[in-house]
Amino acid sequence: MSDASIPAALRRRRDYAGPVLFSYGFRPFFLGGAIWASLAIMLWLPQYFGEHTRPTGFAPLDWHIHEMIFGYVAAIIAGFLLTAIPNWTGRLPVNGSALAGLAALWLAGRVAIATSTFLGSWLTALTDLAFLSVLAGVAAREIVAGKNWRNLRVLVILLTLIAGNVVFHIEAAVSGSADYGVRISIGAVVLLITLIGGRVVPSFTRNWLARMNPGRLQRPFTRFDAIALGAGAAALVAWILLPRYVLTGVLLIGAGLLQAARLARWAGDRTFADRLVLVLHLAYGFVPLGFLLLGAAVLWPAEWRISAGLHAWTTGAFGLMTLAVMTRASLGHSGRDLVASVSTQFIYFCALIAAGSRIWAAFQPSLLLLHIAAVAWVAAFGGFAVVYGPLLLSRRPAWATRR
Repeated sequence: MSDASIPAALRRRRDYAGPVLFSYGFRPFFLGGAIWASLAIMLWLPQYFGEHTRPTGFAPLDWHIHEMIFGYVAAIIAGFLLTAIPNWTGRLPVNGSALAGLAALWLAGRVAIATSTFLGSWLTALTDLAFLSVLAGVAAREIVAGKNWRNLRVLVILLTLIAGNVVFHIEAAVSGSADYGVRISIGAVVLLITLIGGRVVPSFTRNWLARMNPGRLQRPFTRFDAIALGAGAAALVAWILLPRYVLTGVLLIGAGLLQAARLARWAGDRTFADRLVLVLHLAYGFVPLGFLLLGAAVLWPAEWRISAGLHAWTTGAFGLMTLAVMTRASLGHSGRDLVASVSTQFIYFCALIAAGSRIWAAFQPSLLLLHIAAVAWVAAFGGFAVVYGPLLLSRRPAWATRR
């Protein structure tokens, strides 16, 4: 294709020669998201123990939940989408000033939430909502321009996440604490993992098994997977609307069993030799665990704790899955071998310790377990920033050298 036939916007992306950090979406958002994931937990613990407060209008627990979802997780979602969409559509990645502007919106949201006492609830909400709203617009433009209609469903989940943030801000401003907004937001991320994870986990597993470990392969996507996805979505909707009803508990446990069976079909037991693939299976395993623990807490609240299921999702599935995607994408899109180094495996190990400790703490309240979970979480995401930061800041993407 001649230069004259390439739209000016795409030509600017192809010829981008600015800072490496803004050459591809995964770079600023994976690095920024990892740093914020660590920093937010370090800021949260003193608030949790009542040692000091911050100039935010959010209740301490709401601030913690909001910044984990809309600070850290939203950044990783942005990095993933801005990296995956070019693969889906065949278009060049968003980079340069457009990417820097998106990163600035994300950072402005973090500052606004932290200083919302001074800004007021509505200005804070508008500033915070701008990032995901603009991201959704960019994603929609790229998917439509590439005529990649199949992935519009991802955009629907992103819009649901935005709706959760809107409800979160309204509840925090009106009643002083969030309820529905928390469940909508967590549910949207869980659903996104079941959808995207249901593609990447079996796909990467098949690629590795076919190349390195011939034999039994993962099962392809069938009607069973569609049923599992539908059951998960139905259970999440019931949990959002009717979180303490018996029917909700039954739906959650049913969805958990289906998701566990779905994971078992992906031949994860044959991937122990490749930690980059194995960690995807381990991360996805926290999805059915969260459904089962949460369902048990709804049906038998005296014996089971809701926070166990929530942290199986948020600390386990969100934490480990984001790290699995961040490490793999950072290596692959920077031209490095897809091999989990000792330091990368240490990052995964710390994330597993954080998840296990936090779930255990739900059943056996312990300051020690909370501190172990926090230190392990900070070590995992801080470790990513230390190990992968130089790669994200200096290694140009492979596509940038091709013409």
